[in-house]
Amino acid sequence: MSPGSPNPPLRIGLLLDSLEVPAWIVTMMQEVVASGAATLELVVLNGSVAGAPGERHLGRFVRWWRDRAYILYNAYMRYERWRFRAEPDAFRRSDLAPLVADVPTITVHPQQTRFSDRLSDPDVARVREHDLDVLVRLGFRILRGSILAASRYGVWSFHHGAHDTYRGGPPGFWEVFEADHVTGAMLQVLTEDLDNGKVLAATYAATHPISVRLNRNNYYWKSLALLPRILRRFRDAGPEAVEVGALAANHPPRFYSRRLYTRPTNRAFVAPLARHIARRTRRTLVNRLWWDQWILLFDMRDDLSTSPWRFTPIIPPRDRFWADPHIVYRDGTYYVFIEEYLYAQRKGRIAVLEMDESGRHGSPRVALETPFHLSYPHLFTWEDQLYMVPESGDHGRIDVYRCQDFPFGWMHDTTLLRDHLAVDATLFEGHDRWWLFTNIQERPGASPSEELFLFHAPSPLSQKWQPHPMNPVVSDARSSRPAGRLFVRDGVVYRPSQDCSRGYGYGLRLNRIVTLTPNEYREEEVTRIEPRWHRRITGVHSLAHEGRLTMIDAKRRRSRLSGQGR
Repeated sequence: MSPGSPNPPLRIGLLLDSLEVPAWIVTMMQEVVASGAATLELVVLNGSVAGAPGERHLGRFVRWWRDRAYILYNAYMRYERWRFRAEPDAFRRSDLAPLVADVPTITVHPQQTRFSDRLSDPDVARVREHDLDVLVRLGFRILRGSILAASRYGVWSFHHGAHDTYRGGPPGFWEVFEADHVTGAMLQVLTEDLDNGKVLAATYAATHPISVRLNRNNYYWKSLALLPRILRRFRDAGPEAVEVGALAANHPPRFYSRRLYTRPTNRAFVAPLARHIARRTRRTLVNRLWWDQWILLFDMRDDLSTSPWRFTPIIPPRDRFWADPHIVYRDGTYYVFIEEYLYAQRKGRIAVLEMDESGRHGSPRVALETPFHLSYPHLFTWEDQLYMVPESGDHGRIDVYRCQDFPFGWMHDTTLLRDHLAVDATLFEGHDRWWLFTNIQERPGASPSEELFLFHAPSPLSQKWQPHPMNPVVSDARSSRPAGRLFVRDGVVYRPSQDCSRGYGYGLRLNRIVTLTPNEYREEEVTRIEPRWHRRITGVHSLAHEGRLTMIDAKRRRSRLSGQGR
């Protein structure tokens, strides 16, 4: 799409049970309308949800009768609502009526079986009259029949679960109770095959280890972005481009060999609940007996060192941690820039540790401190001048500092992005432009560790960075967040990333960048580092290499009972 001749917005209709909907749906539709990617042309209301008073009483009795087998599950979910507070609450009941006040509305009464809804031919004909590009299912049950082909590009629907591992439901429940590390969500084009439609986009959030409610809240806020994201791509690049982007999710064929998940009956819930309580109890005991501290580890050899068990630790005092190493080599000395976080101040600053060729080093000294938190001191050189981009996500900006007196004199130079909660900004110089990789929290309630955004500009000091049309280019808690400087090896560009699926900074993944252009981005994982080489190491989330020095950080478990923290 050229800026002077944009494609028209898509004409969409909504399939709803009611205009009173969860807050995440209202937010999603507000973003769709604000984007200009689509216009709301029709609301289809399910008239079978609320019947006459007698029918409602009968319906409540039928639901009670059916739910007698799920008393344990229902009691547990009531406990979750009491125990865990989710803010902002994705499921707070909200009114969609103001947004669709001028949108034509039709009410239908689908033929119902126990699990599915089928619209009559006359009702489908009424829908077709509105010449829709897309129908978005945000209500009804499993849809069957000709309604699936009543719009140009079909009926789009969310499945809140990874389609290759969790089909059925309840959403976000079994991932917690089976201790899966990620909870997936996808936007798909519905077919008659349950949860096996054409996947348009998918995203993966870190599973909350304890709470189903908090797990759902996070990944519903996160996954709502899939709809406005794909509508924009349809409008800007056309359905063919979206087909290409979705190819990896739909080809080759994937078999689903797990059971179809359902709400657990009383008998089926006893064992999973017992295991869940045991995991929570163990987690509580471990946290009371131990605490985690980020430390540095290094190794000296002629090439990138790839065996963390060989590394030598550098352990900070108990009142702080050291993390996020970035290295500059000058005149036979390695200058390791790190985040130094002081627990008493609850704030990080940038410090420098100097190391010689044999690995001898002193204590870190402060290089940059501000009233707000700083971490991840990414360094780059441009026109023979050294710059630093420390993370200041809580400050809502990505700032660049210029080195005036190496290594301790730094002065603010420019601001690359404003009004974003952006973390771990990492710049890379390509053939004809600079690239900016950073994770951005799109909205309150979602994690900042799961969406990688890409921008480009002719200069690293530009204040007009162009967003990539595929943003976020990675939407996966296992590999999105940057973990150090990109590097080139044998002509291949590699991007280190964090694996936050088992908690922040659990592990590292090294990704080979396959395609990096203003219109396309693709990467493939080639290897990973996980904290398995020592029983006290529970995380690793940064990689730095310069000359003969390879350095990582690691989360080391220390005893609360020992004064020495052994």
